[in-house]
Amino acid sequence: MKWFSINGILTESKRIRWPKMNDLLKNSAIVIVFIAILGLFFFLCQLVSSGFLKLIGM
Repeated sequence: MKWFSINGILTESKRIRWPKMNDLLKNSAIVIVFIAILGLFFFLCQLVSSGFLKLIGM
C-alpha cells in the first residue's frame, strides 16, 4: 500500500498527462455535437410515435 500514501498520491498526480487546450476544445465540441444529434433523434422518434398513436386513435 505504498502508493496509498501522500507521497504515492503526489507521485501519481505528477504522472498524469493533462490534455492540451486544443484537444480539450476539439473533444468538447465532438461531445456537444453528438448530444445535439441524439437529442434531435429522440425528439423525432417521440414526434413520430405520438403521431402514430393519434392516427390509430389512442
